[in-house]
Amino acid sequence: MTQPLQGRSALITGASMGLGLAIARAYVQAGANVVICARDSGPLKSALAELRGLATEGQIVAAESGDVSNPADVDRLVAASLEYVPQLHVLVNNAGIYGPKGAIDEVDWDAWADAIRVNLLGSVLMARAVLPHFKAHRYGKIVQLSGGGATAPLPRISAYAASKAGVVRFAETLAEEVRDFGIDVNSIAPGALNTRLLDEVLEAGPEKVGRDFYERSVRQAAEGGASLDRGAELAVFLGSPVSDGITGKLISAVWDPWETLATHLADLQSTDVYTLRRIVPKDRGLGW
Repeated sequence: MTQPLQGRSALITGASMGLGLAIARAYVQAGANVVICARDSGPLKSALAELRGLATEGQIVAAESGDVSNPADVDRLVAASLEYVPQLHVLVNNAGIYGPKGAIDEVDWDAWADAIRVNLLGSVLMARAVLPHFKAHRYGKIVQLSGGGATAPLPRISAYAASKAGVVRFAETLAEEVRDFGIDVNSIAPGALNTRLLDEVLEAGPEKVGRDFYERSVRQAAEGGASLDRGAELAVFLGSPVSDGITGKLISAVWDPWETLATHLADLQSTDVYTLRRIVPKDRGLGW
């Protein structure tokens, strides 16, 4: 299908720049009505203008500023979205920050906790706010953005790592809660992206983020990083009817064959592939 989201409406958070804007761009081009949100109204206005330039006649593209970690803002964002469109089909929880960088006993505690509020609690608040609407229609798609630290340690950027691991496990858990309502909940691992988060790491320097991670980031900046478009394409797939029934999964935009996952629906629904699990000795060929 050239427009797999034709007739669908999506609310996308953190969509004023970077991956969020790339996802919003892909959604508009895929035929969706789109409401974007972000905290900073300046970049949000610029993003809105760009997206409206891509829209076709009759296609709704709107924007609302707001903070996903603020419950009042979240309720207002969802209510406003339902004034723009009669039905929401997709929520893309992209809003996120790195938080403080450095050893856990040295970083500012309020900044650390704020990263948890934005990345984890913000995505939970957004999901809570749209769920009554999705349940009423017995259909919906929630797409969570994972990131570094969800599946491996990320020393010296611990708030980001902990929050993203929480995001993925929350998605797995919520998927089971709402399975009978026809609501799919999945997480995307977009790969190492060259966005403002990478700029933050380079600016922080090896003293705060650790020399190994810093040097990897320098190489990533030089080599270009993962494609924003690839992550956006996966977000379109997970928002489309082709992915109906795929739920509770963490899917890599870069490494997993997600274009063909619909042909493996029975396996996906009956196994724990693409989920977070504990590794025991026998998984690594150890006999103890």
